[in-house]
Amino acid sequence: MSKRNEPDWASISTRVAFFIGGFGISSWAPLVPYAKSRLGIDEGVLGLLLLCLGAGSIVTMPISGAFAARFGCRFMITVASLFIGFSLPLLATAETITALIVALLVFGAALGAIDVAINIQAVIVETASGKALMSGFHGFWSIGGIAGAGFISGLLGSGMSPMTAALCASGIIAILVITFGKHLLPYGSKAKDAPLLVMPKGIVLFIGALCFIAFLAEGAILDWSALFLTTMRNVDFAYAGFGYSLFAVTMTLGRLCGDRVVQKFGGRKILIFGGGCAAAGLALAIIIPHWLAAFIGFGLVGLGASNIVPVLFSALGRQQVMPVNLAVSSVTTLGYSGILAGPALVGFVAHATSLAVAFTGVAALLLVITASSRAVMK
Repeated sequence: MSKRNEPDWASISTRVAFFIGGFGISSWAPLVPYAKSRLGIDEGVLGLLLLCLGAGSIVTMPISGAFAARFGCRFMITVASLFIGFSLPLLATAETITALIVALLVFGAALGAIDVAINIQAVIVETASGKALMSGFHGFWSIGGIAGAGFISGLLGSGMSPMTAALCASGIIAILVITFGKHLLPYGSKAKDAPLLVMPKGIVLFIGALCFIAFLAEGAILDWSALFLTTMRNVDFAYAGFGYSLFAVTMTLGRLCGDRVVQKFGGRKILIFGGGCAAAGLALAIIIPHWLAAFIGFGLVGLGASNIVPVLFSALGRQQVMPVNLAVSSVTTLGYSGILAGPALVGFVAHATSLAVAFTGVAALLLVITASSRAVMK
């Protein structure tokens, strides 16, 4: 068989690694109500406990780039994946608040580490290929998210216990790691003596700020779209979740088609279209007082935002200001902080004014991405 027809195992293993990340985090979502019931806590306490997941991620994200340089992407992704698999049964069986806090911290730390390591691997693989691959890589995170939530929900719905369902998810993660882990990159940077922690600077800091905006918009739709639909568009509570579902579906489809689109039109046009489309989607939801317009608008936000972050991560592979591993680590941390802080910022503005005004502010920030396209893609 000619070399041209041989499988591109570096790309395949990168897609699998992204799938594991999405599968792992979404496998936890259907287990949340069981944890709440098992511990006998209210929504307020649960909300505080869930912050531990984000805290764990924020701790490991800034240092994972340096660890990837010293030990390689293969080691980091493998260890993080196994800790995700190890954490899920703990999350499904924690009998005390202390046990759940520890499990969430470990789970969040593993998710933060894998998020950085897979993006470092993705940048290296894409740069070496000379083709646009990043959108497809991120698309597999979305596919993993859909698969994980659906898989665990199906098992729980069939009467399986949370512990057994979590073990099944852990088994799938272990099988994927064993099968494809050997094809992951054994390195993560040209410089193995990179500092453990550095502050982003120059274009890396700018890209990080744009990722913060993109993730802020995603967090706003995740946490506030249902409330917007029920309070401002009189949508029944039972159907309000479809707003985020449309967002997630269009984002996934956009990413799966994104590599071909980026290859044809270039990253700059993707940023121009993406920021403008997402902002227009929010404007449609805000301006037209009808539930259908809101649903369509949230779908447009997902489509527009789908390839913004992949294009920005691709740009990290071309910058010369910082080593790629440290740049990815910094930008991932900044972007993830947008998901954590974004919903709170939206809530603060909504409390002071209205949710429509808060969404208008998010739309304005998305236009900053459009306006910044030339600076990022020059």
